[in-house]
Amino acid sequence: MFELSPLQRERLGFKPEILPELIDLLTADFEDAIQPKQENKKSEEIKLHFPHLTHLADIILKKNELKKVAPLRVGVVLSGGQAAGGHNVISGLFDALSELNNESTLFGFLGGPLGIIKNSYCELTRDSLELFRNQGGFDLLGSGRDKIETQEQFASSLQCVQTLKLDGLVIIGGDDSNTNACHLAEFFLQHSCHTKVVGVPKTIDGDLQSDIIEIPFGFDTACKVYSETIGNIARDALSAKKYYYFIKLMGRSASHITLECALQVRPNLALIGEEIFEKKMTLAQVVAEISDLVAERAKQGKNYGVILIPEGIIEFLVDIRALISELNSLLLSDGLHSKKLNEMKTKAEKLAHIESLLHAQAKLTFTLCPEEIQLQLIQDRDPHGNVQVAKIETERLLQSLVEEELKKRKALGTYTGKFSAQPIFCGYEARCALPSNFDANYCYNLGRLAALLIARKKTGYMAAVTNLAKPVHSWRACGASLVQMMHCEERSGKVKVVLKKALVDLAGSPFHKFSQKRQGWRLDDSYSQSGPIQFFGPSEVVDAPPQTLLLKSYVL
Repeated sequence: MFELSPLQRERLGFKPEILPELIDLLTADFEDAIQPKQENKKSEEIKLHFPHLTHLADIILKKNELKKVAPLRVGVVLSGGQAAGGHNVISGLFDALSELNNESTLFGFLGGPLGIIKNSYCELTRDSLELFRNQGGFDLLGSGRDKIETQEQFASSLQCVQTLKLDGLVIIGGDDSNTNACHLAEFFLQHSCHTKVVGVPKTIDGDLQSDIIEIPFGFDTACKVYSETIGNIARDALSAKKYYYFIKLMGRSASHITLECALQVRPNLALIGEEIFEKKMTLAQVVAEISDLVAERAKQGKNYGVILIPEGIIEFLVDIRALISELNSLLLSDGLHSKKLNEMKTKAEKLAHIESLLHAQAKLTFTLCPEEIQLQLIQDRDPHGNVQVAKIETERLLQSLVEEELKKRKALGTYTGKFSAQPIFCGYEARCALPSNFDANYCYNLGRLAALLIARKKTGYMAAVTNLAKPVHSWRACGASLVQMMHCEERSGKVKVVLKKALVDLAGSPFHKFSQKRQGWRLDDSYSQSGPIQFFGPSEVVDAPPQTLLLKSYVL
């Protein structure tokens, strides 16, 4: 067994604050909050996939007469990437089930959704949870990225919950995991299975949002961890006055983390993928924008700075997006070109072969990239033959191209500064951090809410807490209808019904605030050093929610 640090032991004693509506669970029930949207062509298509769930509206909590609850048997699974607070969801779920009926049982599926398919589980007890309250990580049960997609997998899942006689199944995960939750809820209803399925919103990327889901858990902790690192690096840049730091941040499909960290730290430049896509910018244009910044600062004698880059930016660049699409078509996992490429022995031979196959514009974009990035584009591919965008070292790509552009400008006499750059990737170090007070409180209440949804026989819902920018006593508990969040999109050439990822809203108040301030950050050294997550001290230090949440609620 691992040994807890003094701080970890201290955190075991933290008592999450319970929002008032979830204190007395036996007198809590739900009522419809918002009627489903008017049916349109898309909802008709979705109705075909979810005939039993289409009618579900979002629900809110209400007080009711005392309702006793029979002993409940509930399963819980951690799905997808780690996020701080997962153990608190399970702790809140366990405590709530015990309060509803002390003879209730909680089972934890091991290794993610595969644990459901293979019926691999353990029974969770108060003793087994003792060392995991308010702790980071998902190591109590482990996690996995397996999806429940095939008919065989759905059948195995049905057999699993029926064998365990589960009243409910709680799926803690992101958009793909909660897509699974919606499909499972429908499948169980179709087969007259009484197991209720409830989702819990989790992802550090922050891209699981809706009108009722304000933010997924783990986002706050991750951004605080990253902001500490970026703030320290910015102070180093200001102290040494000789380095540009190209810092890539997690965020595979959306730039929420980059936006939040920019608001917290105030870098010289923060690239927002959604804005780049809206402006239809190319790789060369982004390189020119960064180079312009470096040249402007050099005129002030500042040959240093901090630049934030979202992980998924490469797919927002119109020319790179087109190149990736062409490469994906060329290099299908079972295709002729892919096989031929694998037979080639040297890097030069492989790159020359790819260049000969590309159309003129794609070839131009490909040759613009350094050799190491070219190889990542053609070699690091998933089982379907698609480029694994997350593995492309965008921070090194931009650094290299900016360096080349500055050399050209220096030869022309338009730039006279010095350029020394350091690439940094802020990634997995934030996923399993000790959860902030915000996430510890949020997750515990999500767990209690999930238990109540199952006790009141609700299925096809996601546990949702609103008013998160306010103190806990002002939070509200709701149930978000999963089917109302579904939409159709094309994946691997097939139309699938999935939860839509929420991208940065360029018309929203957080981005508006950022766009107002960033011009001043370019040349001024306005860096803010937030420091490490604080667990003890004034409320404004230890309990603060994300800046983006505060701005959405007009608290700032």
